[in-house]
Amino acid sequence: MIRKQEIILLILILLIAGALRFWQLDTIPPGLYPDVAMNGNDALDALKSGNFKPFYPENNGREGLFINLIALSFLIFGPSVWTIKIVAAIIGILTVFGFYLLVKEVFRLLGPRFLTSNFELLAVFLLATSFWHLNFSRFGFRAIMVPFFLVWAFYLLFLGLRQKKLWPVIIAGAVFGLGFHTYIAFRVAPLILPFLLIPYWLSYRKENLQKKYLLLVTGYLLSVFIIALPIGLYFLTNPQDFIGRATGVSVFSSANPILEFAKSLFVHLQMFVFAGDSNWRHNLPGWPQLAPGLGVLMFLGLFLVVRDLIRGIRKRKWREVAVHGFLLSWFFALLLPGALTLEGIPHALRTIGVIPVAYIFVAVAVFWFYQLCSEYKVQPSLRRFGAILVLAAVVFLGFFDTGRYFFVWAKNPNVEGAFTVKYVQIADHLNSLPEETQKYVIVNESGVPVPYPDGIPMPSQTIMFLERAKFGKLRAVYLKPEELDKIKIDGRKTVIVLMKEDNNLAERVKNMFPDAKVITNFQ
Repeated sequence: MIRKQEIILLILILLIAGALRFWQLDTIPPGLYPDVAMNGNDALDALKSGNFKPFYPENNGREGLFINLIALSFLIFGPSVWTIKIVAAIIGILTVFGFYLLVKEVFRLLGPRFLTSNFELLAVFLLATSFWHLNFSRFGFRAIMVPFFLVWAFYLLFLGLRQKKLWPVIIAGAVFGLGFHTYIAFRVAPLILPFLLIPYWLSYRKENLQKKYLLLVTGYLLSVFIIALPIGLYFLTNPQDFIGRATGVSVFSSANPILEFAKSLFVHLQMFVFAGDSNWRHNLPGWPQLAPGLGVLMFLGLFLVVRDLIRGIRKRKWREVAVHGFLLSWFFALLLPGALTLEGIPHALRTIGVIPVAYIFVAVAVFWFYQLCSEYKVQPSLRRFGAILVLAAVVFLGFFDTGRYFFVWAKNPNVEGAFTVKYVQIADHLNSLPEETQKYVIVNESGVPVPYPDGIPMPSQTIMFLERAKFGKLRAVYLKPEELDKIKIDGRKTVIVLMKEDNNLAERVKNMFPDAKVITNFQ
């Protein structure tokens, strides 16, 4: 039974999570990164054609669910930068709620001592205020769906297995199957299942419920298969898209894959305590992925889970073994998308799936300290004082992380460069020009060609989307530097914009088209 106090605290946390994910969403982060703009352009194309794809192959390939949700957002609110971002923000908030349900279910299996202390709310608050999760909840990368589908899929699976009911298990399978339509990192999630399902088999067998268990698991796996089938069929007929860019950044492309994997794994393990992702889009460089001190608690919690897993196996408490095996396998499996790569490590985006379980480990560690005080019979007044200190520290660290996001990271000038604000400035200038003005954009930035292999480089997607969002069409002509001969001056006012400052190219354009206005710098 959920207590009234717990419901009030949960609602408060969800309100905080929502406020943090919606506040100044239109301006933080600034600009519109080309990868995000590409999602918007594909969503516009899907709405126009009615062809909502399971996989969009351009830009190294992207699973289609997030793009199709953006299309739905455009249908409701109209196309804009904000209506791209709102999809990620809503998913982020729903992840926080699903995380509460999952932690509640997990702690229920570990015993009533966990549930009576409300330590699940501690983990939920930390996720709600996490810089890591907050950041990816505020711009349009599809990876934010990985923790969302993980927490909801496993909550429903644990619920169904505990209640021995088929319908939650089938829904859990459907949610897990949808996870394959999100982001490449989700593909390692099946590695978690044996560590959960095998101990549950032993638990059901102990109760002589083998047939019931087989029915539940069959329904679950069948549901996963049916929902994942569309993207599976796509990859079957387009195997080159299954791996995509991963081949070029994999440790297996190195001379010594085992050594490189060990190095990458170490770098990713230390990122929780010491130095996290150095990419300004993903993190405040130089800072760990978790707030100061939480990384140490996380590893303490991880150690305690390993200890309890061993104890559970010895005592044959199979449901506890399932929980502990689930948590450990979740952590290490979802680290693999980062640990198996060489580029940009540690990588907060590829390892986004570990965020929820990291905060579960923190809650386990704090609960251990609480239990320690109880065992040593610390005076009630001291215990209350200690609880107040812990609560104050948690609240401080939570809001410290949000302050770090809004008042340190967001105000740093490097963030504008990371999110290519200058491309938005180019688009705003072009959109301000009259319809009759001829507009040419010379895309002298490097990037994946769209469409592949001979199209315009990716950076142009930002300007294209902002044009289409305002006018419903492209008014400018986009050309590569080697296509200057396609510029035709017909006596109307003509503006030629170079996406990147290049004095030599600008001089060439001015000499070829002396009557045109050539713009080379939007800094």
